[in-house]
Amino acid sequence: MIDHSLVKRFRQEVGDRLAHQRRLDQANGLAAMTGEDERQFARALISQVLEEHARNEIGLGRTPPTVEEEEALAAGIHAALFGVGRLQPLLDDPDVENIDINGCDKVFVGYADGQELAHDPVAESDEELIELIQILAAYSGLSSRPFDTANPQLDLRLPDGSRLSAVMDVTLRPAVSIRRARLGKVFLSDLVGNGTLSPEIGRFLTAAVAARKNLMIAGSTNAGKTTLLRALANEIPAGERLITVERALELGLDQFPELHPNVVAFEQRLPNSEGQGEITMAELVRRSLRMNPSRVIVGEVLGDEIVTMLNAMTQGNDGSLSTIHANSSMEVFNRISTYALQANERLPIDATHMLIAGAIDFVVFVEKRNDYDRGGTLRRYVSSIREVNGCDGRVLSSEVFAPGPDGSALPHAPVSCLQELAAHGYHPGGW
Repeated sequence: MIDHSLVKRFRQEVGDRLAHQRRLDQANGLAAMTGEDERQFARALISQVLEEHARNEIGLGRTPPTVEEEEALAAGIHAALFGVGRLQPLLDDPDVENIDINGCDKVFVGYADGQELAHDPVAESDEELIELIQILAAYSGLSSRPFDTANPQLDLRLPDGSRLSAVMDVTLRPAVSIRRARLGKVFLSDLVGNGTLSPEIGRFLTAAVAARKNLMIAGSTNAGKTTLLRALANEIPAGERLITVERALELGLDQFPELHPNVVAFEQRLPNSEGQGEITMAELVRRSLRMNPSRVIVGEVLGDEIVTMLNAMTQGNDGSLSTIHANSSMEVFNRISTYALQANERLPIDATHMLIAGAIDFVVFVEKRNDYDRGGTLRRYVSSIREVNGCDGRVLSSEVFAPGPDGSALPHAPVSCLQELAAHGYHPGGW
């Protein structure tokens, strides 16, 4: 096991020396180092720092790192310094939304305007691409994640907040998909401004968060569920203690202490090569309830953690948030029932529906489509909000906001908890 605190410390030291050399070169009128020259110089600095560390350990009577440990530390420091290699320019481009890699030289980039274009290779070979992913997996997140023949699947969060998913050996060539986190520090007002929400839905959701309603955000892949979840979380008062539970750290609410000073982020831990040490999402949700949460936020529900999460919502943890994949706001209830059937509790459908009715207050459905009437622009927008009203053999609900002429949600039916929302500033235009 590599000491991640050492990687962080040495990365800072090497970075400081690298910056000092840049300043010296500039003062002496020398040309700036090329990217490759800078990497070579950094490797020399890393060796220097590790050699100093080894001498210091010997001087203190401790055992210095082994050759293998030094090599691992060096790889980690280099990865921390230079990000993701040739992918870095794409991650730095604010217009890039998605990066799909089907082997090192088959790269496709999706842009915010809906275009998808072929791009230059991101590595010299598939082996180099796998090595890059392995380094990222070792030093991203809270614990090292293997990516090899025995562990051919990987999900992690990159330093800039983007989500990476990779597979190998189950495809002819290694395949990688990166979902950019273009809007990290995002608010509901930003989503109103870009057309994702109408001003009225913005006021409605602001009041729902303030009134501590439990919200489930649904939609297809890449519809904008996580972005909306971040925006909703940023409406939570700074004085509340938040616990987030995710498969791979992505929300990053703890990165903005001015908004959320009291955050604990949980990340699922995968089993090691011997099949030991796994900590599941369901276990983390249960653990979160013992950590004095004001609200529990589950990044994405994909399995048996749903039962634990719904139980948490009915045990005084009002104001919880989560996301789920679904094709409509109504389908969410069937999707939850399917996950509950697969859980250890094996809840029958009628029991699951009772649990849903007691736990979820609103389902917010986000849609994504290419709007060819507007020149093929990619649109993301809230098309439906459904209120859960109770249970009578099935979940009873009403679509309080339904799709309008352009697909965006418009007021459709009265809200049963309107008095609570009105106390937090929501006054509907149509009712």
